[in-house]
Amino acid sequence: MSDLLLENRDYTIIIAKTAESPLAPPVPGFANRWAAAHDAILALAKKCEEFDPDGITVYISSTASDQGSFQQYKQVKMEELPKIFNDNYPPHTLNLLEGLQTALDDYFNRKAAGRAKANGATIVVVIDGEPRDRMAIVKTIVSAAEKLDSDQELGIGFAQIGEDIIARGFLESLDDDLRAKAGAKFDIVATRVLQEISPHCLTDFLQDIICD
Repeated sequence: MSDLLLENRDYTIIIAKTAESPLAPPVPGFANRWAAAHDAILALAKKCEEFDPDGITVYISSTASDQGSFQQYKQVKMEELPKIFNDNYPPHTLNLLEGLQTALDDYFNRKAAGRAKANGATIVVVIDGEPRDRMAIVKTIVSAAEKLDSDQELGIGFAQIGEDIIARGFLESLDDDLRAKAGAKFDIVATRVLQEISPHCLTDFLQDIICD
């Protein structure tokens, strides 16, 4: 696929990070998984910014948020991301549905107002575990697909951090079964393990989100 479809799009990254619960048994490697993924997230943001030079939108899970679980930052440049990470301490539990719904509503509101870019939008969700309200997330994505004019207008990519098998199964089902089992109008989801995406293949990942 030509890079032209990746251009003139709005890019959003949802950083769905959680802190280790003090009430649960320690998870081996939990504290290090986001540190290990830090450079990969920066590289992904840089690649998105190449196609969205006026700056990407970032949602990050935060205990400081008074609007649900996420803080929103608009027109973010890649070099600003480290400060955004440092300024937001993640919650122990996360309502991914709120962040995803807000990002989708933002896109459709801009589309209705004639302010969406010609090639649509891409949303990348970086997540470290199984989200709550899984069926509600499926319904939200199916509902978003119904509003689209084409299957390439909006793409949602899930980049998983860590080895949570239950989360992996859920994300793979979003990737594989959205149309056949959930009845979506279009298949708009692609999932990958973040650490397995080579820095040289980030464009391929972004293309897969649109055309997988």
